[in-house]
Amino acid sequence: MKSLKYLATLTALVGSLASPLAAASEAGVVYQGRTGPGQGKHIVFLAGDEEYRSEEALPMLAKILAVRHGFKCTVLFSVNPADGTIDPVNRNHLPGLEALASADLCVMFLRFRDLPDAQMKPIVDYLESGRPLIGLRTSTHAFSFDKFKSGAYARFDWRSKDWPGGFGQQVLGETWINHHGIHGKESTRGVLNDALKNHPILRGAEDVWGPTDVYGVIHLPANAQVLVWGQVLAGMKPDDPPVSGKKNEPMMPLIWLRDYTGPNGKTSRVVTSTIGSSVDFESAGLRRLLVNASYYLVGLEDKIPARANVDYVGEYQPTYFGFGKFVKGLRPADLELK
Repeated sequence: MKSLKYLATLTALVGSLASPLAAASEAGVVYQGRTGPGQGKHIVFLAGDEEYRSEEALPMLAKILAVRHGFKCTVLFSVNPADGTIDPVNRNHLPGLEALASADLCVMFLRFRDLPDAQMKPIVDYLESGRPLIGLRTSTHAFSFDKFKSGAYARFDWRSKDWPGGFGQQVLGETWINHHGIHGKESTRGVLNDALKNHPILRGAEDVWGPTDVYGVIHLPANAQVLVWGQVLAGMKPDDPPVSGKKNEPMMPLIWLRDYTGPNGKTSRVVTSTIGSSVDFESAGLRRLLVNASYYLVGLEDKIPARANVDYVGEYQPTYFGFGKFVKGLRPADLELK
């Protein structure tokens, strides 16, 4: 009998220890910083879009920032709660957001997420704390509430009339407008803003190109500094010529820096990039720009290298953008560094 009681106690103890580990496994993957200027800084990445493979791009970028530059990086994903697999089509479940409480920077790559209030609150609390943010590609339309349209954070919806343009327009500087370049036919060349060519975020980022198209931008606020313009190319190769005519006259903003002041008066520094699919990140210039931006936004501007190391950590073979193309059956734990 004593043996049975001991076994029951031991089983309960093991269970209590295992539960947090299981929760952490469902919630995401953590890449611990090794050596580098980023030691002591924590970056939280939010991956959740159906089309541009954020679930591939963000772990790759997080590994670079952790292994090459010393940041602690936590990557969270849209997850299927039934089996714990990464499921970008599931718009209603992005677990682990409590990690934002200790974040020094949030990197967001979301599209039309429809999250319950309990999961929206850590995101909103982070924004209202005045800490910095990087928004990538479809984050201009990060939220679209249908299931939770009566929730406390409905104003974040990209269709919001009470808070025009919702989170995208109000925080990042733009909401979803249109495909300015022809989707799948006209790629994007990033042209550095000559007036800001010495900005530390642009250090060593001289070659930015990606196969995704330029987005339309019409609401950019007066306090936005355009770092990179989006030149529409006539084809899907980096050496294709620019489209002639008015489409590039003027060019659309592609990457910009601005300040967002929340309702409590606290101000966040924000970098928005409408280029950023998993295949766009094959551009070393784009990777370097966002590594530089991470340094800059957490107050390490003076530590930005002359040419940041953005070599991949392990293999990176991104899936081409499109709906229904994500790799099924993967769990966050499958993406751990070996």
